[in-house]
Amino acid sequence: MIGKQKKSVKALIIVLLILGAIWAGFPVLWMLSNSFKSNAEIFEFPPKLVTANFSFEAYAKIFQNPEQVRFFINSYAISAIVVVLTLFIGIMASYAFSRFEFRGKGLINTLIVAVQAVPPITLLIPYLSLIVTLKLFNTYWALVLTYLVFTLPYCILMVTGYLNTMPRALDEAVMIDGGSRWTALWKILIPSAIPGLISVGMYTFMQAWNEYLFALTLTKTNDMRTVPVGINLLMGQHAYEWNQMMAMSVLGSLPILVLFLFFQKYFIAGMTAGAVK
Repeated sequence: MIGKQKKSVKALIIVLLILGAIWAGFPVLWMLSNSFKSNAEIFEFPPKLVTANFSFEAYAKIFQNPEQVRFFINSYAISAIVVVLTLFIGIMASYAFSRFEFRGKGLINTLIVAVQAVPPITLLIPYLSLIVTLKLFNTYWALVLTYLVFTLPYCILMVTGYLNTMPRALDEAVMIDGGSRWTALWKILIPSAIPGLISVGMYTFMQAWNEYLFALTLTKTNDMRTVPVGINLLMGQHAYEWNQMMAMSVLGSLPILVLFLFFQKYFIAGMTAGAVK
């Protein structure tokens, strides 16, 4: 009886997992399917998951439109800058928190955690006023500096936790051999922390790539806007370009998918290691 119950529970779990996978994956399949349809075919009833008139028309229109190509260039550029700055500043701050004791350390740590708890939408108006005052409105730096506020706290917390797992004897051994703390950090600790840094970099890239609210508010012209805003711009006053919206959504999802496929093991290892302390 116990063996039969275990088999029944196992079968039920498998069925639930399959249903969950279908529930999670169907919208993605529907998006992909609609990206290869004409706009008229999307509204056919009954709807078809697999189209008979397979077409790259929506993708061709995107790549032939310089404005839409510019959205992707902006997203890649802003996301790359945010990742580089987040990792560099985050590593410096994390090393200080991990290896030094200084006045106000606990308070600063508390403030870093508190920033993570603040809903970004509540900061929209203050940041808009600040960016306009600094004359950065409608520039890359308006978005880069804003995104850093939300990505740096996570980076500092994760990398500090990762560095805390590494013995201070490593630093001391380098300094005994005549090296500096800078040498210990960049030649010993950082190479050992690659999985954690990759996971933080992936998280940072996803945050910057997918962000919509600040990208819409802090930019004015289409030559400075990003992919999420570009998708929204396909919703016209009298008609929606659904097939192009789906095609642009597919193209916008590819960088995240590629990153996760290539760096999945580092992402999981880094997330786990960084949460140890």
